[in-house]
Parts: sequence; structure tokens; C-alpha cells
Amino acid sequence: MILLDTHIWVWLVTESDDLSLSQRQSIEGQVEGGLGVSVFSCWEVAKLVEREKLTFSLPISEWIDRALSYPGVSLLDLTTAIAIESTQLPGTFHRDPADQILVATARVWQIPIATRDAYILQYPHVTHFRLS
Repeated sequence: MILLDTHIWVWLVTESDDLSLSQRQSIEGQVEGGLGVSVFSCWEVAKLVEREKLTFSLPISEWIDRALSYPGVSLLDLTTAIAIESTQLPGTFHRDPADQILVATARVWQIPIATRDAYILQYPHVTHFRLS
């Protein structure tokens, strides 16, 4: 299983040009092993819609339901272990709580994260899924 950062999940589901064909194929090649989406990503997408930084043709609850039914996607809950890990990340990591939760999720689940976020890509204490 790999963890999809929020933007990667949105781009994958919406077939955005922000993902190249090879990146999309690389992610879709992981469907059998599973594509993890943090429940926190659902919150993050809903907040982006609320702030009108992201729009969909469907109400947000319907969009999330459909996005979670994308082939291979599994919803990963926010657990106590993830919440605690997010406050105790080793080394130096920036203060964005969403990124902290996502990194903690990848660490607790011991899975790589697919992201284009520079802060996460520079953080050496999490495994990165290489987007080709």
C-alpha cells in the first residue's frame, strides 16, 4: 500500500493534467497493493471547497464518496497512534498539521507517501513513493 497525499488523490480522481501519464500509471500500478487515503485528506478537501479554493460539479459529500470508491482506494482512519506520532516526528518538520498527520500516517502504517509537497519530499524520516 502507498499513501496518497491529498493533492495526489484529487489529481488522480479528477484526471488532472497535474499528473503526467507516467505518474498516473505509476500510481495505478499500485492499485492491487492499495492506495491509502487519510481521513484527514477528506477534511482537507472539504476545507478547500469551503474556502472556494477547489470546486467540483458535485456536492462535497458526493465527491468524497465517489473519490473513495476509486479503484484500490482505502480510507485510513485517524488513530490515537497517528495523532501522537504527528506531534513527535523525529528531526525537524514544518508546522502544517495536515502534513504532520499525513507523514505520521505513512510512518505508523509503514508505507511510502506519494506527494509533490517539497516539505514532505525533503523530510528524511518518511519513505517516499517515487512518482515517475
